[in-house]
Amino acid sequence: MRLLNLFVVAILFTASPWLAQAADDEKNTVLVTGANRGIGLELARQYAADGWHVIGTARRPDAAKELQATGARVVQLDVTDPDSVAAMAAAIAGESIDVLINNAGILPTMGSLAEVDFDTFERILAVNTTGPARVTQALLPNLRDGELKKIMNTTSGLGSISANTSGGFYGYRESKAALNMFTKSIASELGPEGFVCIVMNPGWVQTDMGGPEAPVMVEDSAAGIRSVIAAVDADDNGTFWTFDGKPQPW
Repeated sequence: MRLLNLFVVAILFTASPWLAQAADDEKNTVLVTGANRGIGLELARQYAADGWHVIGTARRPDAAKELQATGARVVQLDVTDPDSVAAMAAAIAGESIDVLINNAGILPTMGSLAEVDFDTFERILAVNTTGPARVTQALLPNLRDGELKKIMNTTSGLGSISANTSGGFYGYRESKAALNMFTKSIASELGPEGFVCIVMNPGWVQTDMGGPEAPVMVEDSAAGIRSVIAAVDADDNGTFWTFDGKPQPW
C-alpha cells in the first residue's frame, strides 16, 4: 500500500504541469467591455479573484493600470469604431467566451428637450446601443463556442418605459430602452441555440458616472450582477433584472 501511494504521488507530481494546464483550460471566460473603471473594473476584479479567465476592454489599454492589476487580459476596444471592434474580434478569434457583459456606456445629462444637443444625443446612442450590438455580433463565434452562452447588457432603471414618470435624461433613457429591445430580439433569435440573454439595472452606484451620493457601493453592485448572471437559465432568457435579483418592469 505504501509503495502504491508513493507511485500515485510520483505520477501526480510528474503530471502536475499537465493537470494545472488542464484545470486552467477548464476555467470559464468572461469578457467585460468598459472594464477600466467603475462597475466594469469591479466585475473584472471579482471574476479574476474567482479564478475566471477575464478579458477586459478599454479604449486606452496602456492607461488601464487598475484593470491590468486584476490579472485580466486587456484588449483595446472603442465600441463606436467598427475597425476597433473588428480588431478586438480578430485578437481573440478562436477563443471561447462563456459570458459577455456589455458594460461600456456614457451618461451625459440633458434634462429638458430644449437642452438637447443632437450630436451628444447621437453619441449616447452610438456608445450605449449600437456599441453593444456591434460587439455582440462580432463575438458571436466566440460565444457559440462557449459553454455558458450568456449575454448581459447593462441597462438602467432610466431605460424602463413604465417607470419613466419624470422625463429628463434625454438620449440616455432612449439609448437604454433601445438596448432593452435589442436584448429581447437576440434572446428570441439565439435562445434556441441555448443562449440566455438578459438586461440588468446595476443600481445607482458610487462610480465616476453615478457620483458620490449614490446609495449602492460598486462592490455590492458587481457582486449582485454576478449572482444574477450565475443564476439565470433558459427560463429567464429575455428578461430584465435589478442587480439585487428582482425583476425590473420594462
